[in-house]
Amino acid sequence: MGIIDNIKGEQIYLDTNIFIYALEAFPEYVNTLTSLFTALDEGNLKAVTSELTLAELLIKPLITKNDHLQHVYQETIQSSDNLEVIPISRQIFIDAAKIRAQSTTIHLPDAIHLASAKACYCSSFVTNDKRLKGISDINMLILSDIH
Repeated sequence: MGIIDNIKGEQIYLDTNIFIYALEAFPEYVNTLTSLFTALDEGNLKAVTSELTLAELLIKPLITKNDHLQHVYQETIQSSDNLEVIPISRQIFIDAAKIRAQSTTIHLPDAIHLASAKACYCSSFVTNDKRLKGISDINMLILSDIH
């Protein structure tokens, strides 16, 4: 059973690590992510991510001075027909604080991603961070559990 079979609804949230695996072509996830991004490209799904994703993605390429990867991430993480990149509002910060207060095992950036997904009514959250499993009532899809 592939990732598409596990998605509930038509709007999904993509965590930062999904973009890393896709854009840096991690071999163990290529097939799974190809089917996911094909579904997005064909308009069968809509994806949402936060502006926080871009900040998280840029850290390593900035450290390593990888200008090409910085450019790829900046070009990819912008709103398009298939991807909505949302700003972090005051309400998202408040909701993230509530999530973080209920589950002190996750970090604030993860709570911001979860609050962003809820604010956009995403039905599924695609990540590879096993720490997020069971944190929220959203359908959590852990990449390593699916491929």
